[in-house]
Amino acid sequence: MAASSNSSLSGSSVSSDAEEYQPPIWKSYLYQLQQEAPRPKRIICPREVENRPKYYGREFHGIISREQADEILAGVEGAYILRESQRQPGCYTLALRFGNQTLNYRLFYDGKHFVGEKRFESIHDLVTDGLITLYIETKASEYISKMTTNPIYEHIGYATLLREKVSRRLSRTKNESRKASVTSEENTPVEKVHTFRGPHWCEYCANFMWGLIAQGVRCSDCGLNVHKQCSKYVPNDCQPDLKRIKRVYCCDLTTLVKAHNTQRPMVVDSCIREIEARGLKSEGLYRVSGFTEHIEDVKMAFDRDGDKADISASIYPDINIITGALKLYFRDLPIPVITYDTYSKFIEAAKISNPDERLEAIHEVLMLLPAAHYETLRYLMIHLKKVTLHEKENFMNAENLGIVFGPTLMRPPEDSTLATLNDMRYQKLIVQILIENEDVLF
Repeated sequence: MAASSNSSLSGSSVSSDAEEYQPPIWKSYLYQLQQEAPRPKRIICPREVENRPKYYGREFHGIISREQADEILAGVEGAYILRESQRQPGCYTLALRFGNQTLNYRLFYDGKHFVGEKRFESIHDLVTDGLITLYIETKASEYISKMTTNPIYEHIGYATLLREKVSRRLSRTKNESRKASVTSEENTPVEKVHTFRGPHWCEYCANFMWGLIAQGVRCSDCGLNVHKQCSKYVPNDCQPDLKRIKRVYCCDLTTLVKAHNTQRPMVVDSCIREIEARGLKSEGLYRVSGFTEHIEDVKMAFDRDGDKADISASIYPDINIITGALKLYFRDLPIPVITYDTYSKFIEAAKISNPDERLEAIHEVLMLLPAAHYETLRYLMIHLKKVTLHEKENFMNAENLGIVFGPTLMRPPEDSTLATLNDMRYQKLIVQILIENEDVLF
């Protein structure tokens, strides 16, 4: 594999503050080993093979034994052929020479070639990646097993920024022994297997990420790039990179809150502030719908402008547009405010006949919500309680609001129409109880 320039190797998504960020020293040992790995050598079959699969080339030698394959490879390091199994016709094997022996791997094809998790466009790439992995794991197995013991993660911008932002967030958090008991477990950031173009270094252990494809994982929130084996040591509470947050609607609630370093999504704050300023006495508040196209305009404004979005009366005089935009935000969440993990527990709590026991059960389940979900729900319930205080003008009591917000705030994990219909009365009841008892439950 051709070497690339090392000038861009430290292009990490870390703090740009020169006083805080000290560039790590990238370790070159594994990179050097990759450069030393044997190169693949395709051994072409000298005859035309009948019934050769169309996705294999002339490295396919037909039905031959392991012993014949060993003779063909003739001790040439990195040499490889493909063969059809004598014992299982229709099954194919990659025979590869490495470490003075012939290794045989069952070969598969589903549009791409693979022998394990990684999938390749060509046999040549598969063999190249395999030789790199075999060589590095043979030469540096002990080194690899110890490379997580002295991580650079704690000393680079990710961890520094995280500690500072978390401490600022906590210093602003007021209140409440009750809120302190809420679980601090957030939605785990999604780490996706990633193919890095050109040499890339792990931002946890500072070692080279070897291989041709799928060399490591990248966090979808903060952009941290690490070895797959290093990813389990990285704290889940990363700080999402705002550059990766492309929109406000349809974005995970916890991710959005952490990215903007706020307690709640700005959509919730902005809409509730506007509704309480001019809409609490509006008849049918939250029940009456605004024009769909205007609600979509508000959604686009938040996606485009964030907390600078103008939703004032001069732009949207109909308050039902703002209530519609808030409800749409909750409906569009990939994980509802009342999370999938807690859904069944809330439904079971709603079925308890004794009011005191039911209230206690609901309170216990509330404590299981991630902090951002809990805070958003708490703030919304305080607002909806204010709405009910103007019931004589707006005709919206806690039961009516429960009908509106039940299916908006909670959805069953399985996409089942029957389950949704069966649970609707309990969804309504949960929200009704949360509104009526917000001062006790939160």
